[in-house]
Amino acid sequence: MRITRVTRVTRVLGTALLALGLAAGPAAADSSPSASPSDDAPTEAGTSFRTATEIEQGQRATATGSTGDYLYWSFAADAGQRPTVRAKVKLPASHARQTWQIDVYDGLRRRQACQYGAQTRTVARGAASVELACVLRTVRAWSEPWANDPLPGTYYIRLTAVGLPVSDLGLPIGAEVRVDSKDIGGAAAVDGSLAQPLTPGIAVTSGKSDDGSDDGDGDGKKSAVLSGIEPDGGWSSGWWSDRWVWTGAGGVLAALAGIGGYALTRGSGRPSRVPPGA
Repeated sequence: MRITRVTRVTRVLGTALLALGLAAGPAAADSSPSASPSDDAPTEAGTSFRTATEIEQGQRATATGSTGDYLYWSFAADAGQRPTVRAKVKLPASHARQTWQIDVYDGLRRRQACQYGAQTRTVARGAASVELACVLRTVRAWSEPWANDPLPGTYYIRLTAVGLPVSDLGLPIGAEVRVDSKDIGGAAAVDGSLAQPLTPGIAVTSGKSDDGSDDGDGDGKKSAVLSGIEPDGGWSSGWWSDRWVWTGAGGVLAALAGIGGYALTRGSGRPSRVPPGA
């Protein structure tokens, strides 16, 4: 009898674990980043934060410039993502020893530290190219005002050469940048979220409306508007993560363990012997 109850409890626990695995599977699959690069990849870069070229994650952007220029791009990163920024610079055939650097700033223009990656590299005289990489910290849904944690919103990439000799100033170069993210999921979840993502990026657009008429001043000048980039599917609310799946799974397993323990320890339901005088 006891062996039969043990077998039943084992089957119940096995069925519950299988069901929880099937439920958590789609959540884990959905947490993987999906790159959807567009066909019209940018072929130029901005020269300041205000004119930074907007790119999507998973999109390869190119630009041409000169050594000594500052090249800027911007992208959107949401809570739970760990962005990786990669850049490749094609150098002229003849140049002196050069040092190239890639920096990443958040929507408040605070420089974000790289967890790892070759953020700065020095190449020898005559090298054909140099590759840089910066893996940022995981973007948090909420943080203390005094902290420098990466938060959801616009991020800026700045690529430039530092400590250039005068002889190399103005030499033509070609640049390629790409941003990919790894979705960390519930491991990076926090109890809180921003009211609005940090998107103070500036993109200069024409002051004319779609029908060709002037809006606002009427003088046809260009006006500055908030950046329009955002992750695929919009910004997350900050409260949902796969942590809820595993929390629910833990609660169900605890309940099943209690039921199984009760089934194993309770008696058969009948007294072992008949009391005297019954």
